[in-house]
Amino acid sequence: MNQIDVYRTYSDYLNNRFGEKVYKLPISLPLTCPNRDGCIGYGGCTFCGEEGGSFENLPNQLSVEEQISRNMAYIRKRYKAKKFIAYFQSFSNTYLPLDEFKDYITQAIGKDIVGISISTRPDCINEKYLLFLKEIKEQHDLEITIELGLQTVNYHSLKKINRGHSLAEFIDAVLRIKSSGLRICTHLILNLPWDDMVDVVENARIISALKVEEVKLHSLYIVEGTAMANQYKNKEIAMITKTEYLERVITFLENLDPEIIVQRIIGRAPEENTLFVNWQESWWKIRDEIISLMKERGTYQGIKFNYLNGKALKSLND
Repeated sequence: MNQIDVYRTYSDYLNNRFGEKVYKLPISLPLTCPNRDGCIGYGGCTFCGEEGGSFENLPNQLSVEEQISRNMAYIRKRYKAKKFIAYFQSFSNTYLPLDEFKDYITQAIGKDIVGISISTRPDCINEKYLLFLKEIKEQHDLEITIELGLQTVNYHSLKKINRGHSLAEFIDAVLRIKSSGLRICTHLILNLPWDDMVDVVENARIISALKVEEVKLHSLYIVEGTAMANQYKNKEIAMITKTEYLERVITFLENLDPEIIVQRIIGRAPEENTLFVNWQESWWKIRDEIISLMKERGTYQGIKFNYLNGKALKSLND
């Protein structure tokens, strides 16, 4: 673990895995999601803006090679980096015809690229795509991670945010990805308006039981022009306090398998065109406050990870 042993950080994992710092290079493709174009539904997730979570990316009109080249040059100069992960970030990057998907992924393979991360939805995982990624992994000795947007295990909340899939599709996607030998990073939002601390604990327990390798926590932010923005303006939903968010993150980490890598515990968000973002505080200040609280309490990731492998039988065999 890092952060004085309160949780396992992604930076530590990459350092140990590759022997030095590794930086993600965001890539944006000209695509959409199945619950935007009518395949599953329309309008997309109620919290999702037009940029699909890629507000810091280069224009998707640029080729994959050009995006990688520009981002790599910038990161090399600023951080003296030598190794990189090509990160297909915005929208659902497996929601493409297979031939197009293969072409984009192939373009990302190159010198100093040690891994590929692909953000997508649980209902956009298919064995033909996974077979191709497995071949790429083996042929080029790359670490390939599928970043699955789940947001919450509460299937009632999934319906309310117009997610377009249920918990079942996530479980199916995890099982298929793991059988292909690829890594999984699950994205979760711990402060959805309809979720409570019970859901927070269940989030940790389910991804632990499924042996997901990584997790990325986001705090919900409200983007102008979205369906959730209208709910927020009409006071149909309310945001929890920052104090409550801190408690949710700490509780989540306490119940999380200590082997799971934590990519982040709060996300960055655009300040423009947002009605609410991180309680008007810098994301890193909130991160540091969580770490400080955990140190003060003497708590850490996995301290409550005692619920698998026949919990009820343990007392009979002590």
